[in-house]
Amino acid sequence: MSGEAMSGDAASGAVNTADVRLDGRVAIVTGAGRSLGRSYALALADAGAAVVVNDVDAESAERVVAEIAERGGRAAAAPGAVGPADTADALVAAALERFGRLDVLVANAGVLRDRVLWKMGDDDFDLVVETHLRGTFTTVRAAARAMRAQGEGGRLILIGSPAGQFGSFGQTNYAAVKAGIVAMTRTWSLELARDRITANAVIPTALSPMTATIPAYAEVWERFQAGEPVPHEFRHDHALGGPEDVSPLVVWLASAASDEVTGQAIGIGGDRLTLYSHPDVLDTDYADGGWTAAAIDASWRERFASRAQLSGPPSRRGGAA
Repeated sequence: MSGEAMSGDAASGAVNTADVRLDGRVAIVTGAGRSLGRSYALALADAGAAVVVNDVDAESAERVVAEIAERGGRAAAAPGAVGPADTADALVAAALERFGRLDVLVANAGVLRDRVLWKMGDDDFDLVVETHLRGTFTTVRAAARAMRAQGEGGRLILIGSPAGQFGSFGQTNYAAVKAGIVAMTRTWSLELARDRITANAVIPTALSPMTATIPAYAEVWERFQAGEPVPHEFRHDHALGGPEDVSPLVVWLASAASDEVTGQAIGIGGDRLTLYSHPDVLDTDYADGGWTAAAIDASWRERFASRAQLSGPPSRRGGAA
């Protein structure tokens, strides 16, 4: 992967079509056997990349490889449960042995074990952490080592969630790992900048087996499964479409057009594209000699309370999602 600057018409901001092609590039997509991961793998292959398709279900991975081949693309299956370092190393080895290089990693694999705090067991927590957080860490570490040795830059595309941005009732484990993935993304964007390896987080919202468990979306999911289009209000107001609506962002982040983009959390779903802010200081107060509990209380009430932020996504606080 070269580090060429974005080309196109500077006055209009237009990007040449060639800049979002991925010909000659090689990508790994974890959790690519179905839903969003499958859509990422297909879109990357359609854009010209060779794709290593990972999934814990070997048959699902092979089916996606067959789909890519039917569409004229190149792909190889590399099944395995993401989390252990051995799996991560095997994925990178598969890319290098089959296609000779590695340019893009999409760390997508994940599971859900939803429970409210007082009902969540240790196994529920640990499995989600092992798959999402450790799995992202081990695969990115293996990919970064290969990309640095290759010496031509690279793309790390990590999959977050609105749960990690805002919190989510019943998802202590999932919200924590998704927030952690964004924090790791920002850290890696700093550590790998000199190697011209970018790191960005995609915050997807799409109709999937996961969103189908949310009562408000159950009916639209069933209609979507039956082949009906997603109604405008869901695409616009809820940022919900199909998995294919998320894939263009993954392709763009994998391409030369995004060479200068790193350390960002970017949301996409339905008709909406969103850039998320980094955490920032809202206000600061000082007390010469230090603070007492009573002084903190006074400062909170007089200065900070009006700026305190509520939990949950904006749609649940009376604003736009």
